[in-house]
Amino acid sequence: MPVLVPARFEKAQQSDPHTVQLALRRLNGCQWLELSWLAEAPRLLAIPPPPRQGEGSTLAQQLQHSLRGLALVAIHQEGWERVVTLDFAQRPGEAPQKRLVLELMGRHSNLFLLDGTDRVVALGHQVRPGQSRQRPIGTGTAYGPPPALAGEPPGLEETETSWRRRLQLLPLPLAKALRDAYQGISPALARQLTWGLCPDPHSTCAPVPLEQPVGSLTPGEWEGLWQRWRQWLTVVQTQQYALHWNPDGSFTCWGTLPSPDGPEALPINRGLATYYTRELGQRQLEQRRQNLRHRLQAATAREQQQAEQQAERLAAVPGSTRLQRQADGLLSQPNPSRDQIDRAQALYRQARKLRRSVAAIEPRLAWHLQRISWLEASLTFLDQAEDWAGLGALEEEWVELLGRRSEISSRRRPRRGAPGVPTPLELRTATGLRVQVGRNHRQNAWISLRQARRGDLWFHAQECPGSHVVLKASEQPAEEGDLQAATDLAAHYSRARGNVRVPVVMVPTEALQRIPGAAEGTVRHQGGEIRWGEPGRALSLLEAQ
Repeated sequence: MPVLVPARFEKAQQSDPHTVQLALRRLNGCQWLELSWLAEAPRLLAIPPPPRQGEGSTLAQQLQHSLRGLALVAIHQEGWERVVTLDFAQRPGEAPQKRLVLELMGRHSNLFLLDGTDRVVALGHQVRPGQSRQRPIGTGTAYGPPPALAGEPPGLEETETSWRRRLQLLPLPLAKALRDAYQGISPALARQLTWGLCPDPHSTCAPVPLEQPVGSLTPGEWEGLWQRWRQWLTVVQTQQYALHWNPDGSFTCWGTLPSPDGPEALPINRGLATYYTRELGQRQLEQRRQNLRHRLQAATAREQQQAEQQAERLAAVPGSTRLQRQADGLLSQPNPSRDQIDRAQALYRQARKLRRSVAAIEPRLAWHLQRISWLEASLTFLDQAEDWAGLGALEEEWVELLGRRSEISSRRRPRRGAPGVPTPLELRTATGLRVQVGRNHRQNAWISLRQARRGDLWFHAQECPGSHVVLKASEQPAEEGDLQAATDLAAHYSRARGNVRVPVVMVPTEALQRIPGAAEGTVRHQGGEIRWGEPGRALSLLEAQ
């Protein structure tokens, strides 16, 4: 890649357990490379400067130490092999002192740092004998390449007759026939080649099933597949790649050929980097959300169990009257025995204990019920969090309330410091009136109790966990459209978001009261007006911002 070689190594960091990022300095600036051996998305891409992260990982430190002072002098990929080698030397023309070998082989993908004798200095993950009897690799062992690819290397010089005969050699499904007959055919490429079997790879034609036997293809499908095959090989040979989006949401780097002065490889890489950053980031976000959901649900179940225990104890209190009557009956006998007197005294003590326990049980029960309500609201906020910042803010709230980080997060506890100013969602109605929406408990408390002014209006879905919404009617008189917009937002940012209509309580903010001893963001009020909000209608207001 002439846009990357030669370049002086500057920095290494590990953004996640399966990805490292390298900073390379050239005359015209610094360029970053991302090397990933993630099974679902192995890749080598040029990327924009990433955020600073993962410099202290063991692998990043080994790369930093081994490659310091060296320059990237060559990038090799032999034919259709799935292995890319990056050579590092003191200067161009000298023998490489270190090599990075990235194997892009699906679930077998891996990264190796080799010394000058091709021994493994560091690697993405160890390959033990139990995982691979043919090719176990660990630190200090000699590196050996993966087994050579089967099949023939595809080429434009092959005739249609030879190509078709090779695919029809065995009665296999179309996808397997392509992969077995030729090198470099991945499952994704097989899908792209068979998308409708039309000359235009971006056609909306339905794809031919990859499980269809090659012997059942029609002459028209054979012709379409041949044209697509030649088009793909032409793009590969001329290196005139262009990023295109397919009807199924996937992408291709080949298709209609660009102009001779079309896009270079580096913009293609950056386009792919943007795609992978978005898709993988969203997947990681959903995985983190699911993990936190399980932990919150477990914490909620524990609170519910404890609340049920307190409720059972409270339900046993009326039995104190029965115990006292039993004791009275024992002592009312003409000549009670000593055992009867002792029994009566024990019953009196038990009855008194039950009556005294009310003062302790009722606050405990209320406390557990408040925590359950708070956790259920947290689950709603979790489902509606849109980014990592939102998840992080929620997580810190949960840790502070529950007091046990292991129940919610396995991350290290950050240094305590002054919390930043909450940043609730702010929108404008059609008349320009401000609306604030709390997306966690701290933001709810901030907009409802601390930032609210006399005249502001508070909205919340009735008897349903969700966000506090404050319409800043103190800034200008609110019209009916403003009230309806705030009502719809309160319905949208609640657990009842899936309903067509949601009852919403509207009260002046000066009527709100913080419940002493309750968790942050918990308020109570008296009175209020019930309005009806439509969660779907709030989407138009959100899209207009």
